Amino acid sequence: MTSLWTPDGERPVRRPEQPVGGVPSAPPAVNEDLAPSPEELEEMQEELREMQEELASVPAAAVIANHVIGLFQLAAIHLQTTPPNLADAQLAIDAMAAVTDDCRGRLGPDEATLHDALAQIRLAFVQVSGSLGPR
Repeated sequence: MTSLWTPDGERPVRRPEQPVGGVPSAPPAVNEDLAPSPEELEEMQEELREMQEELASVPAAAVIANHVIGLFQLAAIHLQTTPPNLADAQLAIDAMAAVTDDCRGRLGPDEATLHDALAQIRLAFVQVSGSLGPR
């Protein structure tokens, strides 16, 4: 038996082919049609190498800026739901702040834009949470 981590803690998971006693009666079946051929596997590995080389050629600040904007968008989505999901919006905003604050001075030419975006999403959070009234 194996387990799966969830926010509520570990949950046991029993595989369908595994009897209650814990010893599998037979190894899981492998669908040969789904397994990649050696040529396909080599092609996939080459594509992965190319993607890694491309990513390595991009300045880290640009990739990080992209992730920070993703956090901005995540917070905005949670603020726009009905009702707004303030807890998840706040988490995304806090993560955004952690990156922008801890990396201050190293985020490249987009740094000012990222700090402005953080200020905007914080303001939006205050406005949305204020519109809900006292809790």
